[in-house]
Amino acid sequence: MSLPPSSFAAASAAASPLHGGPQGRVVLKRRRVLPGFGLTLGFSLLYLGLLVFIPLAALFFKASGLSWGEFVTAAFSPRVMASYRVTFGSSLFAAVINLFFGLLVAWVLVRYQFPGKKIVDALVDLPFALPTAVAGIALTALLAGNGWIGQYLEPLGIQLAYKPAGIVVALIFIGLPFVVRTVQPVLEDAEKELEEAAASLGATRLQIFVKVLLPTIAPALLTGFAMAFARSVGEYGSVVFIAGNMPMVSEITPLLILVKLEQFDYAGASAVAVVLLIVSFILLLIINGLQAWQRRLTGGSTQ
Repeated sequence: MSLPPSSFAAASAAASPLHGGPQGRVVLKRRRVLPGFGLTLGFSLLYLGLLVFIPLAALFFKASGLSWGEFVTAAFSPRVMASYRVTFGSSLFAAVINLFFGLLVAWVLVRYQFPGKKIVDALVDLPFALPTAVAGIALTALLAGNGWIGQYLEPLGIQLAYKPAGIVVALIFIGLPFVVRTVQPVLEDAEKELEEAAASLGATRLQIFVKVLLPTIAPALLTGFAMAFARSVGEYGSVVFIAGNMPMVSEITPLLILVKLEQFDYAGASAVAVVLLIVSFILLLIINGLQAWQRRLTGGSTQ
C-alpha cells in the first residue's frame, strides 16, 4: 500500500542524516577549507613571531643595553633630532598631498572613461614594482640643476634636488599608490543612487560630495593616508639619492641609522630605530582610532 505524499515526506525527513531528531531540527555540518581555529591560530602566531615579534624584541633588547642617559644621548642628539624633523615632516607633508591627489586619481579612474585608461591604471602601480633606488636616480636626473626639469626651475629660484623638497617629491612618488588602491574599490562600490537622490532633492555637487560621498570613503582615505605615511617614514632607496644627505639639513633617519651601523655603533642605531618605531606605532594607533570613530559615526562596524 502506498503512503500519502505527506507521510512519504515525513518518513524521508526522518531517514535523512541531516535530520536533527523528533523536533525536526536540521543540523548542517560546514566543511572548512583551513584547519581548526586552534591550529590556524598557532600557525599564525608562529609566523608573526618569526617575522615580526622576534626581530622587534631583538631591537628593544639591543637598545636596553644602554643606560637611560646613554639612550637619551644616542636617540636625541641635535643631529638625530634634525633627522626626525626631516623624516616625519616630509612624510606627513607627502602623505597629505597624496591624500588629495590620490582621491582625485581614484575618482578619475572610477567615474570616467577615456582613451588610455588602462595604461594610466597600470602606471599607478609602477612605484610598487619599480626598485626604489631606480626611482631615486630617475627623480634626481629629472630634478637636478642640469636635469630635464630642474634646469628650468633653478633659474626661477626653485631647487628641489638635494633639498628637503626633493625628499617630499620622492615620498609622494612612492606613497601615491597606497591611497589610490585603497580608495578605488570603495568608490566603485559606492551607491550612485544616493547621489542621484540627493541631486534630485536640490543638493549641489559640493553638498553631495561632503554629505553623501565623503562619509563613505573617509575610512578608506584615512587608511590610505596611514599606509602612505608609514611607508614614507621607513623609505630609504628613493630618498637617499635626491636628499643630498646633508647633516642637520636633509639627512633622513633611516640613513642616520645606517651611518651608525657602519660606525659599529649598534646600540646607538638600535636606540634611534626604537624611537622611530614607537612614534610610527603611536601615529598609526591614532589614525586607526580615527577610523573607528568615523565608522561609528556612519553606523558601520569597527571590526
